[in-house]
Amino acid sequence: MPLIVQKYGGTSVGTPERILNVAQQILDSQKAGNRVVAVVSAMAGVTNQLIELADQVSRGNQPTNREMDVLLSTGEQTTIALCSMAINAMGGKAISLTGAQAGIATDREHTKARISNITPDEVHRLLDDEHIVIIAGFQGKSPEGRITTLGRGGSDLTAIAMAAAIKADLCQILTDVDGVYTCDPRVVLDARKIDEIAYDEMLEMASSGSKVMQSRSVEFAKKFGVRFEVRSSLNNNPGTIVTEEHPNMEAVVVRGVSIEREQAKVTIENVPDSPGVAARIFQAVSDAGVIIDMIVQNVSKTGKTDISFTLHRSDLTKAEETLNPLVEELGNSVFIETTKGIGKLCVVGIGMRSHSGIAAQMFSALADNGINIQMISTSEIKTAVTIDESQLDKAANVVHTAFNLSSES
Repeated sequence: MPLIVQKYGGTSVGTPERILNVAQQILDSQKAGNRVVAVVSAMAGVTNQLIELADQVSRGNQPTNREMDVLLSTGEQTTIALCSMAINAMGGKAISLTGAQAGIATDREHTKARISNITPDEVHRLLDDEHIVIIAGFQGKSPEGRITTLGRGGSDLTAIAMAAAIKADLCQILTDVDGVYTCDPRVVLDARKIDEIAYDEMLEMASSGSKVMQSRSVEFAKKFGVRFEVRSSLNNNPGTIVTEEHPNMEAVVVRGVSIEREQAKVTIENVPDSPGVAARIFQAVSDAGVIIDMIVQNVSKTGKTDISFTLHRSDLTKAEETLNPLVEELGNSVFIETTKGIGKLCVVGIGMRSHSGIAAQMFSALADNGINIQMISTSEIKTAVTIDESQLDKAANVVHTAFNLSSES
């Protein structure tokens, strides 16, 4: 009997009516001859409500990450209970498990934990007893048994990791969109759904702002060979298959355009151009748990250089607090300058490996429309730029059109 893992996002379980719809879909999957494990997120808006409650009772103080994990994990626990109740009321046989009960072990990093191991013995036992198993996404337990959460998009990671651990025949990521599009269809109205995309392309798009999938989950899927489908929970339309690349994929030069908002830039000016200085800077940032993206260093002509990097705006304060003591050690002439209001725009495609002129075409399209580029970063299958965030939507449409990615092409 085939074994499938289905993940339902917050929008899919956002109301009692939608929970009933999800419950029926899960039950239908079992009736079709499958053993089913479902991973669910918190109901849409619940996580934000919990964060607001934490702010209200903390009186301006920052709650500890440990207690935030205890609080935020309750969102998913509410959903698994409601989904199980709904399935049971329909005549099914469902049981809910928290991340810890499902055997998901993580490191000790609260609010941004990484999965270290999954021991799905209880999941297998319940499946053998013909249960539908409903698992709370986004969470696990530390080596000490404390509740941990996996960060933004953690339910995707839970589903992919569980599919790998139980050797599922299929993993479906069910959300409120029909699949992966050539760009966010809310920004580019004529964006086209992609039928099939390679892990590397999906990983670049996810890490560059695409909200359909969390980048860590795509990385995990690639590592363990979990072929999965992104599709809608609100209809039966075919979705997007994410899989190993094959030669036919290279015929498409640019697969899609992704955008990322709420970025910030840190520039450390007049840094001594000597071995080890850059290492000290980025080690300090890494130790603080700040994830950085694009890095640019100017050419040194006077023994001094400027180092710039981008990060999410929410990490800007932490980065400044981390770097200020180090900057003082480097000398009086060294100082930090920060910039908010930055957005990132990327074009992605494995076909870029064997085609030239992609960057030039992208830059020309932006220039022709009066959009200034601030920073540039490239990889084998991606060209990324930072621009003023206020021009991000316009830039996405311009570049999407320049590469003929619309549904009319």
